[in-house]
Amino acid sequence: MFHEQGLKALLWIFQEAKSSRVISRRESLPNMLNLNMDGEELTEQETALYDRQIRVWGADAQRRLSKSHILVYGMKGTIAEFCKNIVLAGVGSLTLVDGRTVTEEALSANFLIPPDENVCSGKTLAELCCDSLKEFNPMVRVSVEKGDLASFGAEFFDKFDVVVISCCSHTTKKLINEKCRKLSKRVSFYTVDCRDCCGEIFVDLQKYNYAKKKLDETTECELQYSSFQEAVSVPWRSLPRKVSKLYFAMRVIERFEEAEGRKPGEICIEDLPAVLKLKRELCEAQSLNESHIPDALLERLVMGAREFPPVCAIIGGILGQEVIKAISGKGDPLKNFFFFDSVDGKGMIEDISDPNTNS
Repeated sequence: MFHEQGLKALLWIFQEAKSSRVISRRESLPNMLNLNMDGEELTEQETALYDRQIRVWGADAQRRLSKSHILVYGMKGTIAEFCKNIVLAGVGSLTLVDGRTVTEEALSANFLIPPDENVCSGKTLAELCCDSLKEFNPMVRVSVEKGDLASFGAEFFDKFDVVVISCCSHTTKKLINEKCRKLSKRVSFYTVDCRDCCGEIFVDLQKYNYAKKKLDETTECELQYSSFQEAVSVPWRSLPRKVSKLYFAMRVIERFEEAEGRKPGEICIEDLPAVLKLKRELCEAQSLNESHIPDALLERLVMGAREFPPVCAIIGGILGQEVIKAISGKGDPLKNFFFFDSVDGKGMIEDISDPNTNS
């Protein structure tokens, strides 16, 4: 549940605060940095700016963040919240891709877009958000990349440590994930979607090693992740009965939009009968009881295709926390889906993986 994940996050912070890597207020930051750096050291300016978070998660974690390069596609409200969080945390660079222009829907959830029409005129969503994000932290290099994400070659993604995409079809998610997996280095891949008061995050860290701290002991752990295609191809009948209903509902909506040639979010109440028909067909094909995908839930997702700002803040916060953990190598990472529904206030982590993938 969401409150359980919040407690775990707080526990992780407290454990880090107790570790030997965190300095006391009497200790010299520069001396501590010299002891912990195995690569480039943080500059004096970075040390001063990130003083408080260095005391929480340590200088080495901050150094990893400051050298990381993040690519983001789809500047919706949830992504805006995520970008704000990682820019304030002090990543090295953030590259935005979104050639769309400002719409009423974008203004309703994306606080990075200036309300002045004159400022917005002639600029893309990525350009507008870039200007705003630079003001949050001038030490982070924020830039815009123009072009169609799906057309970028694998070598383009090789420049990044983390790729986060939103507003994408099933085919595009699969394609970008495959390109990231073909690279010689490990690139962390995330998808995020928020519809009305519901949200979903998918994570693929490939083969991921991290340090798990318990009391005064540190254990080296390893996780093997499934790709997006492998995860969503797991037969529904083989999943545990208590798997989040949102997982199935999001797959139905995703399938419907792609079959109809719609862009993500291009759905309305008039489409509900066709969506319910597709649900019945998928449940029959997958030998799944239709009660696992309530009609009322699908109706909410169809009617509320727009983002709900408070949910954007929650999902964007969870996503930011997960990316920071993946970059720093500290804390248990999410594997591999996270779902949130504000109607019941629950957040759920589901490990939906190919059975042939070792965990």
